[in-house]
Amino acid sequence: MNETWLLILGLAAATFTVRLSGYLLGRRLPDHGPWARGLQALPGCLILSLVTYLLMQGGPQEWAAGATALVVAMLSRSLPLTMAAGIAAVFLFRAYY
Repeated sequence: MNETWLLILGLAAATFTVRLSGYLLGRRLPDHGPWARGLQALPGCLILSLVTYLLMQGGPQEWAAGATALVVAMLSRSLPLTMAAGIAAVFLFRAYY
């Protein structure tokens, strides 16, 4: 067995360990209560903080795209559609204004 196979087996073992530890840790998370509610709100909070940070650094095009995404979010209540609308809007505003 040469070094390449040892590297492949080591990386496979490391990948399996990371995935197994995520599964085992996920089983220990609470299903209800304040911690569960906080963990359920975490992805939205992370996206909101990322968008806020990018808007603070952006210009009029980014603010217009953010407003477009906000309108789409309020009308559709769909995260994937909101993200797609925001990405398309920032692309169009940057390209044409």
